[in-house]
This record gives sequence, C-alpha cells and structure tokens, in this order.
Amino acid sequence: MMPESGTRSSAAEILIQLDRAAPVPLRAQLERTLRELIRSGRLRAGELLPSSRTLAADLGVSRRLVVDAYDQLAAEGYLSSRVRSATRVGNVSAAADAIATDEPPSVRYDLRPGVPALGEFPRPAWLRATAHALRHTPDAALAYPDPRGTAALRQAIAAYLRRVRAVDAEPQRIVICTGFRQGLSLLTRALGRPVVALEDPGLIGRDQTVAAADGSYVPIAVDELGARTDLLPASNADAAVVAPAHQFPLGVTLAPARRSQLLSWATQAGGLVIEDDYDAEFRYDRQPVGALQGLAPEHVAYLGTTSKTLAPALRLGWMVLPATLLDAVAEAKRSHDSGNPVIEQLTFAHLLDSGIYERHLRRMRRLYRHRRDTLLAALHRHLPEARVSGTAAGLHVMLTLPGEVSAAAVVRAAAGYDLGLAALERYQLTADASGSSRLVLGYGNIVPAAIDTAVRRLAQAAASQATAPAGEGPGGQT
Repeated sequence: MMPESGTRSSAAEILIQLDRAAPVPLRAQLERTLRELIRSGRLRAGELLPSSRTLAADLGVSRRLVVDAYDQLAAEGYLSSRVRSATRVGNVSAAADAIATDEPPSVRYDLRPGVPALGEFPRPAWLRATAHALRHTPDAALAYPDPRGTAALRQAIAAYLRRVRAVDAEPQRIVICTGFRQGLSLLTRALGRPVVALEDPGLIGRDQTVAAADGSYVPIAVDELGARTDLLPASNADAAVVAPAHQFPLGVTLAPARRSQLLSWATQAGGLVIEDDYDAEFRYDRQPVGALQGLAPEHVAYLGTTSKTLAPALRLGWMVLPATLLDAVAEAKRSHDSGNPVIEQLTFAHLLDSGIYERHLRRMRRLYRHRRDTLLAALHRHLPEARVSGTAAGLHVMLTLPGEVSAAAVVRAAAGYDLGLAALERYQLTADASGSSRLVLGYGNIVPAAIDTAVRRLAQAAASQATAPAGEGPGGQT
C-alpha cells in the first residue's frame, strides 16, 4: 500500500519507555504504548514504523519480542505489514476501536477453550477446492440459493454422517446453517415459543439464543454421567439441548442408561432432542460414540459444524431434521438470511467428496492428541496435586485446583502473567459452588512449545491466590 499524501517516507522515531521493574511484561507494555500512540493520533495512518530489528536495538529488548508485538497489533488492525515490506500504521477508526474492545483480551499464552488450531486451517486445500467449485459451478447456481443449502453439499454431508457418525441422514432432511447458534435459533422459532432444557453448565449464549427466538429455558444439571435426563419429565420442557458424545465443558459422555432415558422422554412425551455433536471427531483413548440421532431420527434434531474441525470463521453448519420440522425450519432459514453463501458450500462439498476433509481430520486428531498429552505432562509437573478430568476427547480438559483456591481469582491473577484462563463458573446458568475451584483448559490453539510455560504460569497464578489473604485479589490488593 502506497503511503497517503503527507505521510513520512522514512521510519518514524518513536518515544517509547519500558519499565523493567513493573509487573506487566515488556511485550504487553510495548503493545499498550503503540495502541495509545495510534489511538491518540500521534501515530497516524500510513506512517512507517521502525523495523523490528531497529526498534529492538533502541529499546534494548529481543527482536522476537518486537516481532510478536507487531504481529499482535497487525492482527488487531492497528498495523499493516506485508512480507518484504515496511510496517505501517493501519487505518484505525473510532468504530474499529469500539469493536476491538468487545473481543476477549489478547494474551501471549492462551488456555481458554473453544478455539481450534487456527494456524492449521488447510489453506492450500481450501484454495484448490474453491477453484474447483468456481470452475464447475454453472451460472444458474449463482442465483439466490435454496435456503436449505445446495444439493451437492447436502448429499456430501449425508454420506459423511451416515458413514462416520451413524446418523440416519438423507439429503432432503438436511438444512445448512451458519453454526450451532443459528441452528438452535431456527429450531426454537419452528417449535413456536418452546421451553428448552439446557445443560448446566454448557456452551455460553444458548440461553440468549433461545430467548431471542421467543423461547424460554430451564437448566438441567450435568454430572459425571452426563445430563440428568431423569429431571426432564418434571421440567415441562418441549425440547432438550444435549451433547451426548462429549459434553462441554465437563467433557463427559452421556451414559447408556441416560441415552435410553432421554429417548424414552422424547418418544413418550413428544419432546425434541437437539443433539449438539460439536467435536465428536476428536476422540483419543476409546472408540467414538455413535450419534444419538440414528436411534430415533423422528425425535432428534442433529446439529454439526466446521467450527472445531476447520475454523469458526467459516460459519458453516448443518441440521439433520425430523420430517415434521423440515418445512418450518427451512422457512425460518429463508426469512432469516435467505441461505448460506453458495461458493463456500460447494468448496466444502468438494473437500468431503474428495476425502480431503477426512484426511485433514486424521492429521488434526494426531496433532490434538499430542497437544493434550503435552498439557497433561505439564500439569503433572507443575500442578501435581490438581485433578484433571475430561481428557478422552475434544479440545479441552477440566482442572480442579487443590485446596480452597478460587478459580475466578486465579483467572484474574493469570492476566498478570500474560495468560488466558476460563473458570467453570463462566459456563454455568445457575450459581453452584461445585464449580468454584475448577478451570476449563483449552489446548486446541496453543502450540506444544508454549504449553509448559503456560502451565508454569498457571501454577504461579494459583500459588499467588493460595497464599493471598481471604477477600484480596492478586498482589494483596482489594
């Protein structure tokens, strides 16, 4: 990008002062200072920054520290950088700043759950599949799409789910959506102001999604055997959202007796089971559990997405529906957004049909298992008294801290160590003291080389709270 009129053509001299005695890491200080300079207008759009080597020498820090800071600010939109090109200030507006503040705070070591290995997205394969879709897509397919999704993708998903997840899937029963939350919203609207039972704890935002679609919800407790399906008859629920294969965040599998109990409730009481099969492809220590939908296809709505297998940014998911709900859900989809983008659907269909998607999943299964094993070894070294559970599948584990340490306090303290954590309490619909000492640790998007340092910092944050006086925060400050 050429500099705007009036901008400098040589790298700016920048006054930056780093406090080596401060508890805030030097990289975080550098990022904060540059943000403030850009927001205040002292550094303006298009201005050149010193090279990472030059700035590192000026500040007396490692070049890697400056490179990492530049990369983070470029990801946030504050800087613009290209290969073999100078780093410049990006076009940052007040609106962009407002959007940025809504995102979770950036940290160097992130053990928060919910994100897969973003750096492992199969870009070359996706690019080739997109080119294939563009070459073979007739002009007529570029008109307004079928709200249910393209026939090619529904056929490919049906074949994949029948083979891999034992789903009773036919293309005409499938509706493509943008992800689990849209699927839940469309189902709630199709049911007509239902009462929806939600696992507690569970995925953040489900209650808001149901309420926004004119439904209401009741929490259903989850224990070591999965959702308490015995509570459903007395709940007056019309539908129940469950993750039988691998519950988030507890990581448990729904016990066989409870699977039977859940299906009995659905068939006898006329309830709908909404099956969230969000990461069932990633199971490491035992054989995968087949989808519940295959046992009662007229009473289970099956939902899956690419958010964990490829990337959340794709916004690509699918529903396999009972015949009685198909038309209502398809009409709700038409009213909501007229259907998913066609080119992305055809691209994914090619990945499925060619076997590329399944080869990617096998590779990612090996990668995630290695990251999980690295995390478990680090926890054993640095937090040997903590208890770990939910390790057999998925992209996260549950960690119960030793003693009376508050997980929420450890999360706050960890920010001072440039470490991102999430307490179980964050995912609870109702207050429950059982989650007060438990953390949900994600390992999907952290490279193995960083895991030991992250866990060591977690141990330090936990130790700081174990020794802090009651009622005080990190460093003894109230």
